[in-house]
Amino acid sequence: MPVYTVHAPVAHAADLSAADKFVFVRDGFHFWAAAISVIWLIWHRLWLVLIGWVAFTIALQFGMAALGVGRNAMLVVDLLIAVLMGFEAASLQRWTLSRRKWRQVDIVVGDDTESAERRFFDRWTARQRGFANDQYAVDRGGPPPTRHVPSQSFSKPPPVPQGGIIGLFPEPGGSR
Repeated sequence: MPVYTVHAPVAHAADLSAADKFVFVRDGFHFWAAAISVIWLIWHRLWLVLIGWVAFTIALQFGMAALGVGRNAMLVVDLLIAVLMGFEAASLQRWTLSRRKWRQVDIVVGDDTESAERRFFDRWTARQRGFANDQYAVDRGGPPPTRHVPSQSFSKPPPVPQGGIIGLFPEPGGSR
């Protein structure tokens, strides 16, 4: 089953009104990105990636021509670059979304995009219905929850054992 990452714009809070702006990016090999890279990049509006890909391809072709590489070797290199583009297309999409200040909301598995959307929104709306909805508690960019906040149970450290020693030795200097 394909794995999808779900991305939401930061400008709009990840609530029900912004649900139509969510983007699902399928992980894995993208055939059309490998076969027609330029058109695929334009279709997905990956402008910086397109500029980098065109510059890299032109520089590589001129470099191989200057070194006197044969046409068959150039064809093999072009095919390898196309396969690499197919494998890295999803990563380039996620990179572009992160540059545009989108954040990854979730990871979901589904047979196709529709089933992944259905699975995600079923799980997401169940969380939205909760009375104490705190979506930013899982924010990976925030500090760890170690501050002492009386209402949060996770902010208290675990109690120290009776002997004060943690490990395999019950007392300092004891035998093994």
